[in-house]
Amino acid sequence: MELNPEKYFMALSDMTRLRSLILLAQEGELCVCEITYALAAIQPKISRHLAILRETGIITDYRKGQWVYYRLNENLPAWAQKALSAAVEGSSKFEPFVTDRTNLAQMPDRPDSRCA
Repeated sequence: MELNPEKYFMALSDMTRLRSLILLAQEGELCVCEITYALAAIQPKISRHLAILRETGIITDYRKGQWVYYRLNENLPAWAQKALSAAVEGSSKFEPFVTDRTNLAQMPDRPDSRCA
């Protein structure tokens, strides 16, 4: 499936998906449990929204043990990367994005996917 602007921006039109994607852009890779904690939302809701981002081709995932980890798709078109970079920069001082980042930093017992 080729990512086009309509699909991309429709996927980002939901605040849960936008918040999740901005966190992923800032952190590089996150477990579903980390996104759930940061956004203070239930896991089924977060998983459903992440599935939409994955199906659209914006993010990729892999499983490690009981958790699924997500990251930006390395093959995002340049225009999509630029739009996301602008969104990350533009949201850096606004709520709920500031609180999402603070929540994530304060999460106890964060899994460490980087030791895989």
